[in-house]
Amino acid sequence: MTSTSYGFGATMNANDLEDAVNKTTAALGDVGFGVLTRIDVHTTLKEKLNEDLRPYAILGACNPGLALRAVKVEPHVGLLMPCNVLVQQSEGGFEVSIMDPDALKPMVEGDEIKRVMDEARVLLADALKKLS
Repeated sequence: MTSTSYGFGATMNANDLEDAVNKTTAALGDVGFGVLTRIDVHTTLKEKLNEDLRPYAILGACNPGLALRAVKVEPHVGLLMPCNVLVQQSEGGFEVSIMDPDALKPMVEGDEIKRVMDEARVLLADALKKLS
């Protein structure tokens, strides 16, 4: 498993970006997260700047039950949602990285919202385990 101060991830085997995104979406779905958005960064950079970048997609993932609890407790928490999931080609296959809810805790106040973030982190880590 890979890790930064603001995210954690794993490397997976996939045939191409589409396969990696599909596997990631399925693993997230298994733990109650749906993918609301997808940004193919490499395609956008090619179209806008004529720059080539390795296959690189950002998925906006959301667990509706956790999102509802969070918004009820902290109306502005939507600024921190959805949870970003990065799928990018790497030397070892495809790397899937997820924004760590723990990194966002200093931005919120209250125990209940932090409990929601703890639950989200456990579920997201479980999704990654399915991929590695």
